[in-house]
Amino acid sequence: MSNPLIRYVVLGACVVALFVPPIFAPVFAAGGGGGGGGGGGGGGAGGVDPFASTSAGQNRNTPAPSYPNRSGTKATQKGKKPNNQSSIGDPTFAAAYRAAYDTIYERNDYASAIAQLKALGRDDNPNVANLIGYSYRKLGDYKQSQVWYEHALAIDPNHVLTWQYYGLWQLEQGNREQAMYHLEKIAAICGTTCEEYKSLAAALDKPTGTALVY
Repeated sequence: MSNPLIRYVVLGACVVALFVPPIFAPVFAAGGGGGGGGGGGGGGAGGVDPFASTSAGQNRNTPAPSYPNRSGTKATQKGKKPNNQSSIGDPTFAAAYRAAYDTIYERNDYASAIAQLKALGRDDNPNVANLIGYSYRKLGDYKQSQVWYEHALAIDPNHVLTWQYYGLWQLEQGNREQAMYHLEKIAAICGTTCEEYKSLAAALDKPTGTALVY
């Protein structure tokens, strides 16, 4: 075979290679797109399907639940001064609680307030338990009052308002040392400038046997 013929064969092969598409096109898995079905780009940045299940048995059409970052938080925190109380978030509950609150502080109808507070069905809320204890104390039922104050503190040991009210209970029972202990607990929770501390400290400054209006 002559050299010119070899050159023509090689040149022809190069031309074919330039214009004929390769036969080894890439193969994609069925239902491609990286997002678990349907193709079209995979449903989200990075190919992550935002509707994909994060646990066995969860509906793929339901977005996975998300939770706020609560790192380092507690229901009540030592040193958190403004209104260091357990929150009342539900509007219906808040309205009923406020009605009972007004029954106590606006009308001084403690028996009715106890019934209202118990009807809430939220004895596990320290605000509720504390106000029930306060109402019993104002009715002179110190035994039931103590039960509810203890219950409130079992739910939330940092419930500063209960420490204040229970401290007043201690004073009315003549337990000044216990009342001082309550004052120290309040100082540890919200400092010495919060209203709960100042109120109990003022009561402790009164002579023993002085009637308390709190």
